[in-house]
Amino acid sequence: MERKSLDQRAQMTDLERLRHSAAHVMATAILRLWPDAQFAAGPPVDDGFYYDVDLKHRITPEDFPAIEAEMKKETKANNIFEKIVVTREQAIKDAESGRLGGLSERPGNPSKFKLGNLEKIPAGEEITYFKNGDFIDLCAGPHVMRTGNVGAFKLTNVASAYYLGDEKNPQLQRIYGTAFKNKTQMDEYFAMLEEAKKRDHRKLGAEMGLYVMDTEYVGPGLPLWLPKGTVIVEELEKLAKETEFAAGYVRVKTPHLAKEKMYKTSGHLPYYAESMFPPMELIEGDEEKRQRELDDEYARLGKEHGEILGLGQKERAARLSEIADRLKAIGEEMGRLGERYYLKAMNCPHHHRIFAAEPRSYRDLPLRLAEYGCCYRYEQSGELFGLMRVRSLNMNDAHIYCTPEQFAAEFNAVNEMYLKYFKIFGFEKYQMRFSTSAPEGLGKKYVDEPALWKQTEDMVRDVLVSSGINYVEVANEAAFYGPKIDVQVWSAIGREFTIATNQVDFAVPKRFGLVYKDRDNTEKTPLCIHRAPLGTHERFIGFLIEHYAGNFPLWLAPEQVRVLTLGEEEPLLNYAKDVVNQLRAQQVRAEGDYGNDPIKAKIANAEKAKVHTMLVIGGRDMEAGNVSVRLHGKGNVGAKPKAEMIADILAAIRERRA
Repeated sequence: MERKSLDQRAQMTDLERLRHSAAHVMATAILRLWPDAQFAAGPPVDDGFYYDVDLKHRITPEDFPAIEAEMKKETKANNIFEKIVVTREQAIKDAESGRLGGLSERPGNPSKFKLGNLEKIPAGEEITYFKNGDFIDLCAGPHVMRTGNVGAFKLTNVASAYYLGDEKNPQLQRIYGTAFKNKTQMDEYFAMLEEAKKRDHRKLGAEMGLYVMDTEYVGPGLPLWLPKGTVIVEELEKLAKETEFAAGYVRVKTPHLAKEKMYKTSGHLPYYAESMFPPMELIEGDEEKRQRELDDEYARLGKEHGEILGLGQKERAARLSEIADRLKAIGEEMGRLGERYYLKAMNCPHHHRIFAAEPRSYRDLPLRLAEYGCCYRYEQSGELFGLMRVRSLNMNDAHIYCTPEQFAAEFNAVNEMYLKYFKIFGFEKYQMRFSTSAPEGLGKKYVDEPALWKQTEDMVRDVLVSSGINYVEVANEAAFYGPKIDVQVWSAIGREFTIATNQVDFAVPKRFGLVYKDRDNTEKTPLCIHRAPLGTHERFIGFLIEHYAGNFPLWLAPEQVRVLTLGEEEPLLNYAKDVVNQLRAQQVRAEGDYGNDPIKAKIANAEKAKVHTMLVIGGRDMEAGNVSVRLHGKGNVGAKPKAEMIADILAAIRERRA
């Protein structure tokens, strides 16, 4: 984990401070049980905290009760978290003596990890320790006031981790836990985790037949969408196309790969190369002919190399030198032949080339280019996780090219689109995470344009404030080319997800030479807004599966309606099939179960398949021109006239009712 700056630490929430303090309480407990332990870092994380420890004893979950018992002693003691400011020289001395990350009364071995941590602290930054009871450690804070403020805690897991995340460094034990203000909040959290297990998109995705990962033939992280899953994909794409058409977007289509020059110009190479698939070499046309000629010459020279052994020493040496020089020249020329192509890792460079394909005027702006583009990213195998982290991504992407004067309205319209989607999907809790740059990162992590950073960050902030959107501001997490917004939503059971991003780009359009003629007939570079409100099919559907627990609303359900018959008489079957046919004629995903199974079995099968609406038809329903309606998970809702029910179904789908 990257070390937090002092500004980031100052923005830590109360819960993060509490969990950071809980990590120190845990370290205190571990040292009392195993005094030879050495600690590296112990930060708060999204769901709790951890501490990396070097210890001969292999900690297992069986050790957790003993550690937690010692932690309770420390919280009961209610020791103050005392901040101590020291010089760098004093910190180095204490680390070498073993005082840091140990019990102050019992100095241990030299704290090699603390010496490494000290090197990460920028020159001029204040160096501090935090002491609670008899435990003292190098730490920039912040913490709660006392150990007793760590109300409720529980250790959850133990794993391995390399020091500073570098596999060349020692492997440490990483002990995870979580903490809350009180036991009630902690119990609610673990109840949510239990519910999350039931809603796991990998489990439900398999049970519902939505997608499959074929690692043997296709590869890890490359999902195959089955028919029912494809229904959801296409419904989301239909929603996006309708919404974007109404908002003035135009659709484009781009290929799945491009030349190396594309990504060098955009700046993604070499900086993003680790997340891209390796390049493909392609030689064609005259270059292919030249390659064959060079291959033939190389073979001839190799043959001649064996034939000159009978020459005199001086003549042989001269000829060998000539052959060596020529072989080197052949190798260099062959290295220049051909082109490198990369699988597309992002759509934006392709859209920039579409903008550049025609002369543009201020009258053409804003230009909103939209595409559900398929991208490929080489996620590390250990980071792949169901649909949430994959290697092929179908992205709800668009790029808006606009003037500075148009920016506020365009950026606000994108945010309004997010809010519309939140309402459709029933997301009640959301937050925009506004990520800005940091001055020390300019020219390294970020494009070195301080004036443009300030201008665009101010513009984004003004839009967020004026529109009243719920947001938090986070420093030093922007994209390399401009400020961004990560869209955080909470599922029905309270789990937080990042589902989309919204980014401002003032740098890359300039690299591609994108210009428009302004009113004064001068050429200017447009601003570009990158936005993907529905993220990718893969991640968004993974989130929706867990949000709805697989119980999708009618418009999104893979099987929307199933007609179930009570009997096998021909008139009854004809009546039921007519209902199915009328629905399917209106593009409703309707099926019929006309077999001789008992109605209870038919209902159970439909419930298991999570069919949204079941229409049960018996003799009385047929005679009255009705259907008996049953909704998944809700039971019977009564009989309705057939025409009225079909109209209700069509209206619910058309309006995308939740």
